[in-house]
Amino acid sequence: MSDLNLPVLDLSLLDQGPDAAARFRNELRAATHDVGFFYLVGTGVTPELEARLNRVAREFFELPEADKLAIENVKSPHFRGYTRIGGERTQGKVDWREQIDVGPERAAIETPGPDYERLTGPNLWPDAQPELREVVSEWHDRLTGIARKLLRAWALALGADEEYFDRHFGDPSTLIKIVRYPGKDDPTPQQGVGAHKDSGVLTLLWVEPGKGGLQVQRDGQWVDAPPVPGSFVVNIGELLEYATQGYLIATNHRVISPRYPDDRISVPFFFNPALDARLPIIELPAELAAVARGVTEDPTNPIHATYGENALKSRLRAHPDVAEIHHPDLVAARAASATA
Repeated sequence: MSDLNLPVLDLSLLDQGPDAAARFRNELRAATHDVGFFYLVGTGVTPELEARLNRVAREFFELPEADKLAIENVKSPHFRGYTRIGGERTQGKVDWREQIDVGPERAAIETPGPDYERLTGPNLWPDAQPELREVVSEWHDRLTGIARKLLRAWALALGADEEYFDRHFGDPSTLIKIVRYPGKDDPTPQQGVGAHKDSGVLTLLWVEPGKGGLQVQRDGQWVDAPPVPGSFVVNIGELLEYATQGYLIATNHRVISPRYPDDRISVPFFFNPALDARLPIIELPAELAAVARGVTEDPTNPIHATYGENALKSRLRAHPDVAEIHHPDLVAARAASATA
């Protein structure tokens, strides 16, 4: 694997004694300080579960259009459900993909307090494919365990106690996107999803075996991150960059559309704190604090300490049609502040 552009870390080292666990934590800290991205193997997720996930994903996208549109996200004020091809935007440009978004299964808050409470609510599931919910629920539970294990390792690697993130997460806000990138026959690369940084803490990305397209920005250049069998691509989000004051780095990444007639399934899992949680700044050991770079300053993309504010910012930008239908007051308020 020496020709890969991202480091490869083995989660099973954490269960192989103190020396192996310390080695993993050192590698984890280095990878997310230097790159913000890595491959994770040794997770215990079985090929059988991966195959079931891929199968139900493909079966969903092969449903008649009427069945998919029955759960279209324009029907959900919580930004859940199916997004048709071209229905999402990154940096204002159309992403060439279709997807279904699944978040924590909750009742809607009848009288939201902070604006981000509007994200709380039920998912939309296709009546034509009941197995999808079963498989996605199992996937959610397996990856939640992996995410918690990683965060405990990060806490120790950053000089905090092992339970640091557990204490500050509350009831986690998770998001699973089941994505299909259709092939394009244009001669130039097309935007499957545009360049962006994730807005939360941690992302575990599963990619259909043998399907490329993911690119990560390193030293100002776009480099390919081809799939590694049995692995997840892991990256940190803006909130972990904030909590470490730039010692760990959130990195731009994008997906280039496959060439027609090929297509590509990918399933990112976002593991984040409760919407109302604020990750405090971690008091780093002196040797780490000395090389913290500070939080990236981007006036067009402010990083908020409260996770829900980051999440709402991203959803309003990515799905302007849902925002206009269900949250016109938020759209107007943000337009007014932008011109003030």
